[in-house]
Amino acid sequence: MSAQPGPAQPEAGHPECAGLSQGLADQVVALRRDLHAHPELSWAEQRTTDLVAQRLAAAGVWVRRLPVTGLIAEIGPGAGTGARAPTVALRADIDALPVSDRTDDPWRSVNDGVAHACGHDVHTAALVGAALELAQRHAQQPLQGRVRLLFQPAEEVMPGGAKALVELGALQDVWSIFALHCDPSLDVGQVGLRTGAITAAADRVVVRLEGGGGHTSRPHLTADLTFALAKVVTDVPAALSRRLDPRSGASLVWGYVQAGSAANVIPGAGEAGGTLRMLSVTEWARAEELVTTLVHEVVAPYGVSAQVEYVRGVPPVVNRTAQISVLAAAARRVVGEEQVVTTTQSLGGEDFSWYLVDVPGAMARLGTATPGGPRFDLHQGNLRIDERSVPVAAALLAQTALQALRQAP
Repeated sequence: MSAQPGPAQPEAGHPECAGLSQGLADQVVALRRDLHAHPELSWAEQRTTDLVAQRLAAAGVWVRRLPVTGLIAEIGPGAGTGARAPTVALRADIDALPVSDRTDDPWRSVNDGVAHACGHDVHTAALVGAALELAQRHAQQPLQGRVRLLFQPAEEVMPGGAKALVELGALQDVWSIFALHCDPSLDVGQVGLRTGAITAAADRVVVRLEGGGGHTSRPHLTADLTFALAKVVTDVPAALSRRLDPRSGASLVWGYVQAGSAANVIPGAGEAGGTLRMLSVTEWARAEELVTTLVHEVVAPYGVSAQVEYVRGVPPVVNRTAQISVLAAAARRVVGEEQVVTTTQSLGGEDFSWYLVDVPGAMARLGTATPGGPRFDLHQGNLRIDERSVPVAAALLAQTALQALRQAP
């Protein structure tokens, strides 16, 4: 493996660390390394939950563990009592991906085939850091309201853990909710903001075909399932582009196609799986019925049967104007006016959107790239982040909570 430049470390007095002491900045970086070395898949984040719970409890933060994995914590007057109070929520996702870590960092994943390739280790460590900062401030002078911290499992699967937390009452009394997400296209110290939709709707599509199978020399005597599956892979996305409003930005992309194991055998079964993403909530509402219809229309001439498994994943994350104003004010204090930049809507999916169905909120993008260094992409095993982004994220979340409390109803 070729050597890669190491990520930059937090520097004493570095402007991006504004709001955190150097000692706390060092703690959150160390925690991120620990989490990165021990990634856990969705709904299996036991060690992660234990570690976060221990760190928070040691700081006197009230913690409620959730039934499977994940936890909810509270800071502020009446924390954990159930007393009604205006509450600001901060959310971090804690799960990793089934991807092999291809870095050579000392803190690379010790779990084969599992890696924090989406930056959730950064999100989790940052929220712990924000909690410790807020708890310290509350001990010195009581906060103006309550802050609820959501350490959410299973963001990377459909349906994600956000809906489970909502059902468990995570949003009770919450009037605003905030989150951030690593963005390796932005330099460390930059914060990307956007009013309106910042992510896309994302669903999972699996098409399973069955036929009689046979010899490749006699396709006319059986159903040529492989050919039919190829038509599904190419023709369904093409048809969607003519049946959905082109302004919806719909994109059906297959992640795998499986059929057969021998060159001279027409298989009796095969399947393709992928994701359908789009920018429009209106078109998203009718996508499932349309995809199912198109699959059956495409395979009809080939004599195979089709089954479509369509899992509605997430709607777009839609940032509200008032909450973006809160994030912007907090970001200006943490990283400076010139580092707060406008970002664009992506086709990535995020189950933070389910919280926003019930409560207004906003998500920021956190710059994680070293200026002038190599660029990486999310969901790839070689993802590396500039570690100065971790205390930046913690300070931003803490400052966002304080800013929002000043505006609480």
